[in-house]
Amino acid sequence: MAEFLDLESQDGVRMPWNVIPGTKQDAQNAVVPISAVYTPIKHFPSMPVLNYSPLRCRTCRSVLNPFCIVDFAAKIWICPFCFQRNHFPPHYSSISDDSLPAELFPQYTTVEYNSDAAVGPTYNNPSVPPVFLFVVDTCVIEEEIGFLRSALAQAVELLPENSLVGLITFGTFVHVHELGFGAVPKTYVFKGSKDLTKDQLLEQMSFFAKKPRPAVGVVAGARDGLSPESISRFLVPASECEFTINSVLEELQKDPWAVPADQRAARCTSTALSIAAGLLGACVPGSAARIMAFIGGPATEGPAPIVSKQLSEPIRSHKDLDKDSVPHYHKCVKFYDGLSKQLVHQGHVLDLFACALDQVGIAELKTAVERTGGLVVLAESFGHSVFKDSLKRIFQSGDYDLGLSSNGIFEINCSKDLKVQGIIGPCASLEKKGPLCSDVTIGQGGTSAWKMCGLDKSTSLCLFFDVVRKETPDATIQSTSNQFYFQFLTYYQNNGGQMRLRVTTLSRRWVAGPESIQLLVGWKA
Repeated sequence: MAEFLDLESQDGVRMPWNVIPGTKQDAQNAVVPISAVYTPIKHFPSMPVLNYSPLRCRTCRSVLNPFCIVDFAAKIWICPFCFQRNHFPPHYSSISDDSLPAELFPQYTTVEYNSDAAVGPTYNNPSVPPVFLFVVDTCVIEEEIGFLRSALAQAVELLPENSLVGLITFGTFVHVHELGFGAVPKTYVFKGSKDLTKDQLLEQMSFFAKKPRPAVGVVAGARDGLSPESISRFLVPASECEFTINSVLEELQKDPWAVPADQRAARCTSTALSIAAGLLGACVPGSAARIMAFIGGPATEGPAPIVSKQLSEPIRSHKDLDKDSVPHYHKCVKFYDGLSKQLVHQGHVLDLFACALDQVGIAELKTAVERTGGLVVLAESFGHSVFKDSLKRIFQSGDYDLGLSSNGIFEINCSKDLKVQGIIGPCASLEKKGPLCSDVTIGQGGTSAWKMCGLDKSTSLCLFFDVVRKETPDATIQSTSNQFYFQFLTYYQNNGGQMRLRVTTLSRRWVAGPESIQLLVGWKA
């Protein structure tokens, strides 16, 4: 067990097998699958951060690593994945046995590149600061409103000064608050039972009052159709809007619409989240933005109600889900599945703070939270210490912060005798198909790249692999070629706004023949 922990502390990777069955049949005979649990941005005090671009193989695009074969005289390195011979660029001209770059040191199997050039070609380099959009449920009792008001005011004080802040409140109707003009409070009100398209939202919120709408193309941020002045009406720097947002929070009241004694409150959670996603998608696509939803009960209004307004209809239970006796469930899951795809495309995160004695519909909402790498906090009340301490922890800085990062892309490369079956974890497939993809799919499969909208220092992914080598190599070949390799690439924007690329390269060995399972069991023990 000590060896497993040592390997994990070096690279943030734990594998159930540190030697792998050498053939497909042997792998099928092993009960525990060939897999790895990887923590992409785990903190390593001794990990080098390199302020230059990574050197990539021209065939498979893997990054230079300690397992590459280097010819110092010819200034050539051989990729361990595809065996392509690559020339070193001119700035590596001084490389020698005694003068190695950090990425070739044997102990540096995990390195991080801090450079704009480290960003991959499919990666959208954001130019805006982090964005926090608060979506607040007002269909709760006055006491809960008071707790929420206090917690949100404290959260605003803890926000980074350069971050942008927005506020949406909802009950029977959805209120989008214009914080950019603090002298006169102004809100845009939308009917909770109606689902709006992005174009309708932009039109009704007067985004094109001063600047005409582009005739063609997609409206997405200041570079593609929106004026910075229109965006700054709803997303304001935290250092400039503290007084305005605190004024709005002080006047925050319970939803004024009367609720009959035999009915639940008209809570339009799905409409509010849809408007929040549409607003961020139009204003700051590809940025480090988080929708932070504070919910105090089940949705009863809008395109995805969890339960009807009538109290005579009980909210679905686990038994109802098992029996598929759930009239609203499938419609809700379909809606939030679509919302999760929208958020993943935009690169935004959904965090959920559900504080109520009743159910709030996490089963329906979980897809959108899981695929975007969001956080879920459950408590009985907004005054409970679990909620208050968790909210503080999100904005905490220093040695014990969560290390919240965003806009991640995770890619994998491995030796030709292995294929990737898929990943289980907070990510979404980027549909990058290729020779590395296995026909067998587990979790998010059929791809070798995944989007991670939100991740932190403890976020982990479980990867599953398929051994495709069918015949057992003879003893002579096996003794010289029993090594195989993985390389994990994680592009992300850290909580300081810097673009990073972390590269972890691993080597393990094959074991083949009739005694392979016994050897595996012995190694595991």
